[in-house]
Amino acid sequence: MIDFLKRLFEKDEEDEAGDIMKIIVGLGNPTMQYNGTRHNIGFSVIDELAERHGIRLDGKKHKAVFGKGMIGSEKVILAMPQTYMNLSGESVRELFDYYKVDVEDIIVVYDDINLDVGRLRVRKKGSAGGHNGMKNIIKHLGSESFPRVRVGVGEKPKQMDLADYVLSRFKEDELPLIREGCSAACDAIEMIIEKDVDTAMNACNCKQRSC
Repeated sequence: MIDFLKRLFEKDEEDEAGDIMKIIVGLGNPTMQYNGTRHNIGFSVIDELAERHGIRLDGKKHKAVFGKGMIGSEKVILAMPQTYMNLSGESVRELFDYYKVDVEDIIVVYDDINLDVGRLRVRKKGSAGGHNGMKNIIKHLGSESFPRVRVGVGEKPKQMDLADYVLSRFKEDELPLIREGCSAACDAIEMIIEKDVDTAMNACNCKQRSC
């Protein structure tokens, strides 16, 4: 019975390969020790999106934990690469090749130390801006032309090492702000999918945290 269900799941996945869909990728590091860290904000957004839309993150393939479902009328894949941050592109490339989407159909959400905690920036395309996960994705896709949602995690203290900072957890007074930021990031992604990137940019790239 287990083998039958496994084959059935694989067949369903093969049937969907090549369908028009969006792939939403949240960046972070696997294993429990990194849960709740600044660098894992992409995973947190994917978890919230999955909860909002009843998508089960029970797939394990393409070097990612992922789930398939719908946001509005659009088929989506929600994915969390399990390669560790600096090799995120390996997973994104496998998803890109398997599902045969356009580069513009991949949406990446990740942390940004150049934005205040909870603030958003939505962009159609652009450079990695020093983010190692994004550098690796751009390298593997050979393109910068995909939408991204950056969630602010706050500027690094001068006396602190960058790696230590992004792997640190939020302070008590930052938690309400980052929860708002995750919620706003979900709103932005829904807006990109249901409308377009320009609409999300106009709504979210402002002083307010909400979209």
